[in-house]
Amino acid sequence: MTMNFLLLVSRQGKVRLAKFYNATEPKEQARVKRQVTAMVLLRPLKNCNFCDYGEIRVVYKRYASLYFIMGIDQGDNELLALETIHCYVEALDRFFGNVCELDLIFNFHKAYFILDEFFIGGHIQETSKREILRR
Repeated sequence: MTMNFLLLVSRQGKVRLAKFYNATEPKEQARVKRQVTAMVLLRPLKNCNFCDYGEIRVVYKRYASLYFIMGIDQGDNELLALETIHCYVEALDRFFGNVCELDLIFNFHKAYFILDEFFIGGHIQETSKREILRR
């Protein structure tokens, strides 16, 4: 599975964490953040958790007041992406003790560190939450 980007977005549309894994200019990143966020927030709750954005498949899951949005290649497994999102959320929960939006606002550097322990260059590096948090 190749991940193009990961966004953590509040229900109000504020981006709390953004990580792009391909060479994308800042203007293009801002456009992708804006359009993908709007697309996900406007989708009805009964719809499935993935949709297409150009040549990228967008996979998302809502946890409390945060949307975890991942952009993957078209041929990649959407269910694996959902499981990867869930694994990242579990690691954040273990680290912060029931993670909330404020944890990500005030400790964003720690959330990025945990994300970087999971992925290198958009590819899964480590799946053991215990091993990630031990580092």
